[in-house]
Amino acid sequence: MALKIDSEKIASILEKQLKSYKKETEVEEIGYVTMAGDGIARIYGLSRAMAGEMLEFPDDIYGLALNLDRHEIGAIILGKSTKIQEGDPVKCTGRILEVPVGEELIGRVVNPLGRPLDGGEPIKTEVYRPIEYMAPDIVSRQPVKEPLQTGIKAIDSMIPIGRGQRELVIGDRSTGKTAILIDTILNQKDKGVTCIYVAIGQKTSNVAKIIDRLKRSGAMEYTIIVSASAQYPASIQYIAPYAGCAIGEYFMYKGQHALVLYDDLSKQAAAYRELSLLLRRPPGRKAYPGDIFYLHSRLLERSAKLSDELGGGSMTAMPVVETKANDISAYIPTNAISITDGQIYLETDLFNAGIRPAINASISVSRVGANAQIEAMKKVTGTLRLDLSQFRELETFAKFGTELGQETKKQLARGEKTIEILKQDQYEPMDVEEQVLIIFALTEGYLDDLEISDISDFEKKYLDFMRNCHPDIIKQLKEKNDITEDLDKRIRGAIENFIDIFKHG
Repeated sequence: MALKIDSEKIASILEKQLKSYKKETEVEEIGYVTMAGDGIARIYGLSRAMAGEMLEFPDDIYGLALNLDRHEIGAIILGKSTKIQEGDPVKCTGRILEVPVGEELIGRVVNPLGRPLDGGEPIKTEVYRPIEYMAPDIVSRQPVKEPLQTGIKAIDSMIPIGRGQRELVIGDRSTGKTAILIDTILNQKDKGVTCIYVAIGQKTSNVAKIIDRLKRSGAMEYTIIVSASAQYPASIQYIAPYAGCAIGEYFMYKGQHALVLYDDLSKQAAAYRELSLLLRRPPGRKAYPGDIFYLHSRLLERSAKLSDELGGGSMTAMPVVETKANDISAYIPTNAISITDGQIYLETDLFNAGIRPAINASISVSRVGANAQIEAMKKVTGTLRLDLSQFRELETFAKFGTELGQETKKQLARGEKTIEILKQDQYEPMDVEEQVLIIFALTEGYLDDLEISDISDFEKKYLDFMRNCHPDIIKQLKEKNDITEDLDKRIRGAIENFIDIFKHG
């Protein structure tokens, strides 16, 4: 049987296919590594690369384009730079660096790229946020007016922090800066605040101790740890705070509350200086590059209390900066002080004298002030800061052995008792209602007749007495956040009753 070929049918099929054919050409620009080492790479040939763009190296290693020079690109390597060799191909990704965010990260320990470090399962989230993001403008914000309680008497009474504020913790090495951050995290239990603790350039053993403490206290249920410890390259330490900030922003833009603790930014500045010098950027003061101020300002400005139209969420920042020999006029400390809304200054002399937390109330300040305090705390702390400042001056004066008047002796005695009351053990944050009760007793003069040695015992027994015999007072303080005329009388009656028991019991 002869095979019949229908030429017209074949021609129509070919014509149809030719019409539907679309020429698709993928153009990919590939550059080459000319030099790699010390966490940076120089790349030739990527003329279309943008500043801050992610670059793809072989073996699933990524980099970040920082320098766009005329003939080459200077990039930092976000991984092991030893794997990258001269001549390796490099591609542009067209994306800026993003990190995974979301509720799935709560309770986990991750590195700044969002990869788990706790040995748990890979983090499954479809939500990513860029590590660099525009700070909310003025119209998108509202004033900071909602308290964020730290549980530390000296801070909540004299240097209050509000949701959306940026409060710097500054001081020499080993003065208790990290202890303040951890106590603040512990105090957020059942307060609806998600905490993101960013460890930058710390010993791995120190980070492990912090994680263990948070687990034992049940705080990991609302905490995320972003760890870029000292073993990580400078590039990872540099991006760590931005990654922590991006995770916090996810909760803020959802109308929730986040607290991001950067421990510490002086180590991030040192990492950025290292990278900048390796990339041959012009050095400025103390060899830091010219944009070192912008490094921290663009990070901390992202903290805000959003307007009600945007959900009313907030992100509070507590950055840490380490000083050397109590020099707060050094380059990085002055930069950080000028960016933030106040600072908590920790002093070595106070720490060594057994005053913990070692807060110097004279130069510590909250620029939000009483706006971030409940009404009850405002009423009881009226003269507290002034009393403490006057005591410091009188204490210096009294050391000269001058004869002191009765009024001066009274002020000195009140100051000593104030310092004793404001002392607090680590990992023991106190509810704001109990803080109000003990500070009320102090400022109203009920402790004036007690010996200094009895103050600590008095405080413990007095708060136990109030919890057991007058829970209605604590309950009303919690509900109203204010001291009414009636409540004032009841508190005074309870204190007088307890002092009688304490002295004669």
